Amino acid sequence: MSRKHSGKYFQKYHIFLSLATAIFLLYACSTTKKVPDGEYLLVKNNFRFENEKVYEDELHDYVAQKPNSKQLFLFPLGLWMYNMANPKYDTILNEYMTYPSEMRNQKLRDSLFIKYGHEEYVGKNLFWNRFFHTVGQAPVILDQSKSETSANSIRKRLVYRGYWDAETKYSHDLDSAAKKAEVNYLITPKNPTYISESYYNIPDPNIKNIYEIDLNKSLIRSNEILDQTVLEQEVKRINTLMRDKGYYEFNNSGQEIYFTADTLNSRKQVPLTMEIHKDSLDSPYKVATIGDIRVFVVDKIADTLTAKKDSLLGINFFKQDERYKTRTLWRPVILRKGEVYDQRNLDLTRRNFQAMNNFSIISYREGLRKQSDSIIDVSYYLAPLPKYDLKISGDINYSQLMSIAVSPSVDLTTRNLFGGAQNLNTSVSWITGLVQDTKDPGSRTWAHEFSANAALSFPKLLLPFNYYKLIPKRYSPTSSINLGVGFQKNIGLERINFNTGLSYQANVNDIVSHRLTLFNTQLSLTRNKDLYYEYFTKDQIFRDQAFQNYSPMLYQQFLNGQISSDELSSMIIKDEAYVNSLSGGELNNYNSFRQSLINKDRQTQDVLISSFIYNFIYNEIGKKEYLNPFYFNGKIEVAGNVLDLFVKDASQQGITTGEQKTIFKVPFSQFVKFDFDVRKYFTFGNQTLALRQFIGLGIPYGNSNQMPFVRSYFNGGSNDIRAWRPYGGLGPADSQLDERIRMFAMDNVKLTTSVEYRIPITNLYETAVFTDMGNIWSLKDTGFGDDFKFNKFWKQMGIGSGIGLRLNIAYITLRADFAYKIYDPNQPDGERWRISKIKPLQPTVNIAFGYPF
Repeated sequence: MSRKHSGKYFQKYHIFLSLATAIFLLYACSTTKKVPDGEYLLVKNNFRFENEKVYEDELHDYVAQKPNSKQLFLFPLGLWMYNMANPKYDTILNEYMTYPSEMRNQKLRDSLFIKYGHEEYVGKNLFWNRFFHTVGQAPVILDQSKSETSANSIRKRLVYRGYWDAETKYSHDLDSAAKKAEVNYLITPKNPTYISESYYNIPDPNIKNIYEIDLNKSLIRSNEILDQTVLEQEVKRINTLMRDKGYYEFNNSGQEIYFTADTLNSRKQVPLTMEIHKDSLDSPYKVATIGDIRVFVVDKIADTLTAKKDSLLGINFFKQDERYKTRTLWRPVILRKGEVYDQRNLDLTRRNFQAMNNFSIISYREGLRKQSDSIIDVSYYLAPLPKYDLKISGDINYSQLMSIAVSPSVDLTTRNLFGGAQNLNTSVSWITGLVQDTKDPGSRTWAHEFSANAALSFPKLLLPFNYYKLIPKRYSPTSSINLGVGFQKNIGLERINFNTGLSYQANVNDIVSHRLTLFNTQLSLTRNKDLYYEYFTKDQIFRDQAFQNYSPMLYQQFLNGQISSDELSSMIIKDEAYVNSLSGGELNNYNSFRQSLINKDRQTQDVLISSFIYNFIYNEIGKKEYLNPFYFNGKIEVAGNVLDLFVKDASQQGITTGEQKTIFKVPFSQFVKFDFDVRKYFTFGNQTLALRQFIGLGIPYGNSNQMPFVRSYFNGGSNDIRAWRPYGGLGPADSQLDERIRMFAMDNVKLTTSVEYRIPITNLYETAVFTDMGNIWSLKDTGFGDDFKFNKFWKQMGIGSGIGLRLNIAYITLRADFAYKIYDPNQPDGERWRISKIKPLQPTVNIAFGYPF
């Protein structure tokens, strides 16, 4: 290696070497910084099994002491941060943090300084010491007595899981010099106890019949390990089964179902009998029915005494006034008097009242009627929410175009507009910031985007017929009418957008929902079409170059104003002989010029979209019963077919779009579009592995040969492939278009795959490692190899990886992701892998609110 090359080598990698050295020193020296003499930092719990390993992952939870958590499975960042606080303040800060947050101020700190004899500290803020002390994690000091407790807890857990003869022992590995310790747990499960035969004894014939109908779903099986967790699950299953059949008081005491294991002949093969008895007399269980259903609309419970009664279809309503129509209050109630009790209907009724956004539920009561053991009376107490709800908020946004922008907004909710719990939600927002002046690149000018939206929601479907047999009340059907307008000033070509639509929504349950939007209409107008090349100066460079190469004479006529830019561009595109004569660099420049025309048509085209949209959502996220939730969002949009029936003649032609039918001189789009968003989350303790796959497909047809700008796909951004900025030059496919043109390219097919591992540091801070990959393609070859092909698409996907930091404050997550390009398909062969070209201090930074998926 030459001296010159050697110098470059070490200059390039000295950052990595320095970082690795710093991490090694921190790990070696700082972890025991605050471990007292004679004590040991617990660094590891070792689990060793004799014979077979059983429930290894589960047994960790029964250890009383666990080492400080490590991030990325390697480094105890929380402990490092705690040790960065000055040790002399630890005692003071420990007591300081025991006080309520509203009392933690300089006055309290000064009083603690004096209490502990450190008057010289009075007046010190100690911000960074408080920060590291709070965010960090104190060292876990080995408590040897807890090792014995842990070993006993492990043994008891194994006995509970069916290993009745299990044994556990423990020992310590102590390193006095390093002040570190490991605890070793030696686990001997021995042979488990099996269920030789299973029986059941259920005197009540009705309960027995219900149980036997679902007997194949029983979790208890002969020749399976006698595991008490399985018995608990079986009891829960039976409880749910019986309550779903109307047995309201079934096993309320928790003592009516029990199991008997006969160990007289053997401890390893035992017969098991399940017993179900209401009481010692084996009294029969009774099916409960719904009795009186009462709905109170009052400001407070005391007002129920003066509320006026009204009734509808067996339900009693008590109101102070006539603000809400009785039928409006009847609609959310799923219950019917005299029907068999079903807890799901009670819960669904409560959810429906909350979803109306007109009431708060101040009380809810259900119970057996006095002197009855089978009639349940139900009462809901609703307090009307304020008529008006005004919210004023502001955000700070970041984009490639506007950099930092301020976004104030005002939202007003008007409830119960017509007495039927209709809500009118109106919002006005304004985004303003500085953008580069296209006429003077050295200066910046103010840019604005204003939008106003109104949505009128109804707690029913707006249909001219009775739909309850088709869509029952338990689906909580709703409707909304939306109307919006937005316009831009000094942002790109200054678009004006109008949108409206009628939407229906039905929730099958808490997981499955359907949404259908009829007459979804969007009108998008471009104000400054003629200024395209002033805003997209890089496109102008390729246009002028193409004009000169095609005909210097025509180019001069263009400069003299004798021929327009669009006319000359169309002339070149249609000249097949000229195109066929190009090769090498000239052909690449022509392709970049042609893509710039496609970009121009999409960016400047006025377009009318009238579509039908169906959206299906399956969402397990946030549901406690799903430890590893799954999410699916499928959307289908069909546009332009109705308009195409009424318009016959084409009247407008673009450079690349061809002839199109218009309505009031505005072309309408015709396409079908499919979007599928699939996510899966795996939980490992408090850490999460999140997977996402997005598939998008747009198929233009009829009046359109390409997707409209507002429905096309692009790459990059904080919720996409994070190593590229939005319109950052990835795709389409592995085309070799000039990046200055490619960065604004959009297309009709999109695949994005993301993998993210999320690791909490504390309740406030979280880190993550991630990899994103994907790209956009065309449905057919447009001349430069951007079409989607199954045999090579996987080689055309851009790959980016990085790390992220998240700050969780209340219900808001502030996210900063730092990503690097790993594989760039738009680079020449041999240069696509970018690992060796990574600059650690120059990542692509994405700042956003919320998780990317």
